[in-house]
Amino acid sequence: MMSWDEWIFRAINRIAGQGGILDWVMVEASRTDDFFIPLLLAVGYWCWTNWREARIGLPALGLLFGGVDFLGAQLKWVMKRPRPCQVLSHIHELTGCGGTFSLPSNHALNSATIAAFLHMVYPRTGWVAWPLVACIGISRVYVGAHYVTDVLWGWGLGGVLGAGGGWLLLRSRLMGRQAAVDPVTLRDGPSYPD
Repeated sequence: MMSWDEWIFRAINRIAGQGGILDWVMVEASRTDDFFIPLLLAVGYWCWTNWREARIGLPALGLLFGGVDFLGAQLKWVMKRPRPCQVLSHIHELTGCGGTFSLPSNHALNSATIAAFLHMVYPRTGWVAWPLVACIGISRVYVGAHYVTDVLWGWGLGGVLGAGGGWLLLRSRLMGRQAAVDPVTLRDGPSYPD
């Protein structure tokens, strides 16, 4: 009997391989090198508009990203869950199977970490960041590389770690401002007094 995770995986992956624009979008969303230019533009914009915050925030985000990516790779070896493309038959592999285990999806983990960090530090970035996170995560199932729960675990862990990192950075006052985001609701709120 098929698990719900496999059932959802097959329902999404069944759409793949038809050619057309959706295949192209999902393959591109799964390729990390496609985000290099938009990332450079965002970094340049951050440096141009607020150099003081960028010189603190960028290294903090870089360290957080590197740590979370390493954590995700280690968790794969702890969980040792095979990828769907390694154990299931009759699936569409659009980008190859991948060389390591499946849980968590590092694409989902890393993108959620960056989005949550930026959303915590700059709440208005959420309307751009979270749709990209969703597209990247869904693309990993679509191309046959991950189960839905791999992506959900990545989103959850990345969201917690990214928001926590952003919140700690704001609370540390290194960026020269007090936390202007309620950590529970992730909405703008009053600054926290001394």
